[in-house]
Amino acid sequence: MNHALLLSGGVDSAVAAYQLHKQGIAPDCFYIKIAPQDSTEWDCSIQEDLEMASAVARKYHFPLNVVDCQQEYFEKVTKYTIDKVKNGLTPNPDVMCNRLIKFGAFHDKVGKNYDYIATGHYAQTEIINGQKWLTTSPDPVKDQTDFLAQIYNWQLQKAIFPIGHYTKEQVREIAQQEHLINAKRKDSQGICFLGKINYNDYIRRYLGEHPGDVVEYETGRLIGKHKGLWFHTIGQRHGLGFGGGPWFVVKKNILTNTLFVSKGYNPENAYTKDFLIKDLHTLTVSPFTATNSPTNNLVEAPYTVPVTFKIRHTSEYHKAMLSDRKDGTYLVQSEKKIHGVAPGQFCVLYDEHHHKCYGSGEITL
Repeated sequence: MNHALLLSGGVDSAVAAYQLHKQGIAPDCFYIKIAPQDSTEWDCSIQEDLEMASAVARKYHFPLNVVDCQQEYFEKVTKYTIDKVKNGLTPNPDVMCNRLIKFGAFHDKVGKNYDYIATGHYAQTEIINGQKWLTTSPDPVKDQTDFLAQIYNWQLQKAIFPIGHYTKEQVREIAQQEHLINAKRKDSQGICFLGKINYNDYIRRYLGEHPGDVVEYETGRLIGKHKGLWFHTIGQRHGLGFGGGPWFVVKKNILTNTLFVSKGYNPENAYTKDFLIKDLHTLTVSPFTATNSPTNNLVEAPYTVPVTFKIRHTSEYHKAMLSDRKDGTYLVQSEKKIHGVAPGQFCVLYDEHHHKCYGSGEITL
């Protein structure tokens, strides 16, 4: 069996390299280049990343190659992001980067020649009743199954996560014990290549500004002006810059270019219990598929099943009932009201014990 390892320059993939080395596996390492041609314009860290990745590969005598996926990233991930925000939605570029680039474009260019593709994600895989599942990491804060919930089943079959059974603290300890060059390097934040660039500046580059009214949701009173709906997301309560607050974004009207806000730190209308998702993508088995036993004899699937879910990258899971409406949408009925449900976000679905990841769907309300 031959292995490919994606080295990013960060501590997580570096410890993944150590783990494979410890197991007697000598992978071919790859650094995926997705930064823009003029990376200095974005003040990104591509050169430092590549130096770190090279140092780790040399330490274990692994070969390292650079795979250029710049064009694919901007044709697929950037287009997805800009199309979503232009329509008033809240996308997640990193989710699509895993599906379309790390396990997609990379696979088409190089990864198809390997039996397994290893990454430094905080996630695990398990064979349960003869089927491979994506399962959660023991570190609830760093768990990244939500970022992987849109990959295809064939991608999951080739994926391995050498550090998935560790916590971040344990990974740092291993890195220091191994004297890895990036043992104390800070984790990257935000979209893959942005580095120090603000997300709003990234959006402004492609969409510019489109000023409109900011209105108090309850009274219809004009509060001020916004520079573009795409700079705001439902649930936002920082950086709004309107006097007389605090203010909380509760709704966007793309047709009238109006941003609706409510006053207070925690307004009631910022919470919801029930919402719809569409384009439900499942990794292994649909949450509606029932099995009798390890023999996998199918029985009639129910229309409503208990699940746990999350709508953003946090350690918090919510209990809910998931119903198939038989019209291409699914109703999520949360046990408790949750804050900041925004169209375009991914709702990631797990079993009742938030262990097995079923997949995810896009919130449509």
